[in-house]
Amino acid sequence: MSNAPRLEIDLDKIYHNALTLVDRLGRRGISVTAVTKATLGSPEIARVLLKAGVSGLGDSRIENIQAMRAAGVSAQMMLIRTPMLSQAALVVAYADVSLNTEIDVIAKLSAAAQAAKKTHEIVLMVELGDLREGVMPEDLESTVREVLRLPNITLKGIGANLACHSGVAPDARNMDELSLLSRSIDAIFGPMLSIVSGGNSSNIPWALSDANTGRINNLRIGEAILLGREPLHRQPIDGLHTDAFTVIGEVIEAKVKPSLPWGTIAETAFGEKAPVKDRGPVQQTILAIGHMDTDPNGLTSPAGINVLGASSDHLVLETGSNHLPVGTEIKFQPNYSAMLRAMASPFVTKVLKGQSVQTRTRSMDPVQ
Repeated sequence: MSNAPRLEIDLDKIYHNALTLVDRLGRRGISVTAVTKATLGSPEIARVLLKAGVSGLGDSRIENIQAMRAAGVSAQMMLIRTPMLSQAALVVAYADVSLNTEIDVIAKLSAAAQAAKKTHEIVLMVELGDLREGVMPEDLESTVREVLRLPNITLKGIGANLACHSGVAPDARNMDELSLLSRSIDAIFGPMLSIVSGGNSSNIPWALSDANTGRINNLRIGEAILLGREPLHRQPIDGLHTDAFTVIGEVIEAKVKPSLPWGTIAETAFGEKAPVKDRGPVQQTILAIGHMDTDPNGLTSPAGINVLGASSDHLVLETGSNHLPVGTEIKFQPNYSAMLRAMASPFVTKVLKGQSVQTRTRSMDPVQ
């Protein structure tokens, strides 16, 4: 038995999800850049995504891109967070393309590319209302002019990001605006934009509807591939697996305890706790997993088991009439937040499963 807590990852299900989305979006003229940030740039998962036909890999951390390069993953690599000035040389060395919004950063990339005798491609991000990153639409033309003056930089395209910060949904209006902006740039400067990247997994409902996709020819997809859901309402996407990731914890205590705490009540380790009703004695079970390992609020537990709360290292459950002996393992389905944090935790063992795209199950040891 593998160590707990652990995150079990079904490569066959990830492959199926990626293949399905590549096919469906491809029929709409949209390529898929598979986002690997939630998997920490796992080379094994990256290879599964590439086998499924994605056009390239995207990650928000240059360190993950470095790790994939070091493991021999061969693909177009896109840095999907605006580069830090301090990492410009690394970005040029390891990423083929980067998403950008600041001329100062692009100038630093230009200098790094000159020094490395390379050409670095960029996608200019445009603000369409979600108020995360992006050049304001009215400033796009002047920004493009500045970019085109910089040596060793190629403007590959423009893009947008929605739903991540303010929850603004991609729709016909904002996607039409992005298409219009791309046509305007091509009309002013000559045909030059090979990619118009409309957004992320939240674009799936729009992209698979009967809406006119216009100039949008790329999406950066992570959650929809990994968890089979669209992020706007976390609804399952038809035909995709929603259980490619499973969080598993081990019971370290199982006792009947009062349901109501006693003593003077103050804040918990992670802030205020909702009032608890006295339900009499309950079967309380504690697992060796907590906030340092995952997002407890993002775990869906098996039927008959309720999450009561968590601290850094403990997940407290009420198990009804079920007495679960010490050592019992309990499986949870994670949402994106819980999966991301479990993947990032050095205390959670990652176990890869699946025979159709991997010849054997491989355990990814926690970081020491």
